[in-house]
Amino acid sequence: MATTPQFSSHAVQGGTIAATATAVPPYILTRDEVKTYVRRVFRVEERRLDAMMAIVDHAGVQTRHAILPVDHIIERRSLAQTSLEYQTHAIELGRAAAADGLSRAGLRPADIDLIITVSCTGFMIPSLDAHLINLMGFRSDVKRLPITELGCAAGAMALSRAWEFTRAFPDATVLIVAVELPTLTFQRDDVSQANLISAILFGDGAAAAIVTGRPIPGPRILHAATHTFPASLDAMGFDLRDTGFHIVLSKDVPQLIRERIRAVVDDFLAAQGLTRREISAFVLHPGGQKLLTYLEEQLELSNGETQASWDVLRDDGNLSSATVLFILDAWLKQPNIQPGQHILTAAFGPGFSAELLLMQWH
Repeated sequence: MATTPQFSSHAVQGGTIAATATAVPPYILTRDEVKTYVRRVFRVEERRLDAMMAIVDHAGVQTRHAILPVDHIIERRSLAQTSLEYQTHAIELGRAAAADGLSRAGLRPADIDLIITVSCTGFMIPSLDAHLINLMGFRSDVKRLPITELGCAAGAMALSRAWEFTRAFPDATVLIVAVELPTLTFQRDDVSQANLISAILFGDGAAAAIVTGRPIPGPRILHAATHTFPASLDAMGFDLRDTGFHIVLSKDVPQLIRERIRAVVDDFLAAQGLTRREISAFVLHPGGQKLLTYLEEQLELSNGETQASWDVLRDDGNLSSATVLFILDAWLKQPNIQPGQHILTAAFGPGFSAELLLMQWH
């Protein structure tokens, strides 16, 4: 029987990503369906609808996944009903991603020492990790860390916390499960620009990652950092009202990142004795088409270096915290990864903040 690892006081490198996995629900929203339902649902003037159709066409999103048929998504439902739907489907998708991740890593639930679950599109107590412990046979002494309120940055933040845990406990193994169901936050009576953009960009899905301190081949996390932008509290988030979650999304977010991301990334890499030219892969949370374009521009990247980000945006949309794990999963499937290559991971979330990780393939 596995036992809880003992704390180590000596300096260690930290965790390596042993496996990743993703899970998506069965219903698919196409770009054309989105245009049809946006016109049907929102009561706004024709000129504004035409502008929204242009945004749909240029958002870079062709398909997204949903836990429910679109006819059900657009109906008014009570907060109690959407909360029940969140719990049911979060457990189902989270369990599927976790089981696939464990299988790919060749591990059993009993091998996990810490479970980190992340989500911002619903709320449940007991948290998702407690349900997974009961359903999947994790040890009764497994440590638990549910993370909410970090939005799109939470998947990267979970990798950072797993890295720190495996530095303290070098024999430990951490399971991360990110589940986001943003279709449940759809508000048919909210005609704000933020809600309209949310209806175009966000899709449902779950992802898992396993980080271990044991010596295995793969991307080893070398360093992690958080940068919170001053005076940016109103840039992104959710307001919880009687009808559920209402997204807060400032139109200034892409420009905010455009103006500051180069210095943030360069300072982060310089602290590790590196420059952007020494990074072989960029695992960047796309947010949306404009944000990803600005990231490429400011970091002087070609489309090929960020292809995995574009692919996930195209096929799955923005999956909030799970997005960066979807992109990492896609990148790890590439056949030409070489030992020694450095990987930069970046995601952005409420606060407003950037979460950065530096990895190296071993």
